[in-house]
Amino acid sequence: MTPMNAKLHWEDFQVGDVALYGPRLVTREEIVAFAAEFDPQPMHLDEAAASATVLGGLAASGWHSCGLLMRIIADGFVLNSTSMGAPGVDEVRWLRPLRPGTRVRVRATVLDTRASASRPEMGFVKFRFEMLDEQDDVLTAMVSPMMLTRREPGAAA
Repeated sequence: MTPMNAKLHWEDFQVGDVALYGPRLVTREEIVAFAAEFDPQPMHLDEAAASATVLGGLAASGWHSCGLLMRIIADGFVLNSTSMGAPGVDEVRWLRPLRPGTRVRVRATVLDTRASASRPEMGFVKFRFEMLDEQDDVLTAMVSPMMLTRREPGAAA
């Protein structure tokens, strides 16, 4: 177990670990503001226009959902880790609309860990991140590896 003031390293994550972060209330105002700036489609800007779309009502942009997910995990653990960023995202799925007034949380599950073959000071942790609503329905799912500093560079994995 890592002391509360110590940063999380690669060794602190084990396959099967599950953690829950949040909650965060998503407002209509932030949905519309994000959409106006970055994804100005009718289903993200206006209730009346959104009701005529496949979403059937105002919903956050999927990209907004990804940004919210990142903020929740940053506050939850990333900023207290030795994160070196991520080499990319393997998968993103927008499974259900994120509606105004929804209180979301993120469930992080460790899928895999591996030491870097070329950089002994780091390792990779692959996560499945799931944004959940109040009923634990998965709204957004993302699979992404994260690079973290190793506490003991080059030690046997």
